[in-house]
Amino acid sequence: MKFKVEHLSKSFGEKRVLNDIDFTFEQGKIYGLLGRNGAGKTTLFNCFNSDIKYDAGMLFFETEEGLREPVPEDIGYVLSTPTVPEFMTGREFLKFFLEINEDRIASPKTIDEYFDFMSIEPQDRNKLLKDYSHGMKNKMQMLINIIAQPNLLLLDEPLTSLDVVVAEEMKQILRSAKNDRIIIFSTHILDLALDLCDEIVLLSHGELEVVDKSNLGSDEFKEKIIAALKEDGNA
Repeated sequence: MKFKVEHLSKSFGEKRVLNDIDFTFEQGKIYGLLGRNGAGKTTLFNCFNSDIKYDAGMLFFETEEGLREPVPEDIGYVLSTPTVPEFMTGREFLKFFLEINEDRIASPKTIDEYFDFMSIEPQDRNKLLKDYSHGMKNKMQMLINIIAQPNLLLLDEPLTSLDVVVAEEMKQILRSAKNDRIIIFSTHILDLALDLCDEIVLLSHGELEVVDKSNLGSDEFKEKIIAALKEDGNA
């Protein structure tokens, strides 16, 4: 499965944010979408997720047989600030989600098996979500997106404000979940992208550029990326 972007453009007034983007994302990889704040990463995700209308272009999935399929409405989208129903307990929320999606979930696990998978302790499972820490809310948001098994999972800087332990747990979960889907991880933190992602994609001047993986981690590579981001910020 591939997710294909053809001639995608988006402007806000006189400001061109996305400039005739052509790109192909492949199943089984975590893509690091790297760009400075304001580069258009969230705008790109909102176009992918149909939250905003783009000016021109096409988005579609391509099967192994070369067939085109429309992008479904249920793309997974994990925000940096988690959105959960705080009036429910963790168990109530997960039970509700499983019940309303029972026809779409293949081989569902028990509620406690899901909690175990996300390393949410037994004493926290019956707490109100409003009493969860930021990291635990983020885990719940990530969990329901993984359960839903979308072909495309968009992550908009979800690890930026997490403590080290939770962030490492989330990285392992993403690595284990990537085989059956396309994961695009938006961040402005270079070292995080290098640590987690299989491919690095730079969003600069409204265009996407693949960064040669053979250079990942080298000082020369980092200097090139930082220079490109600075140039983009001064444009």
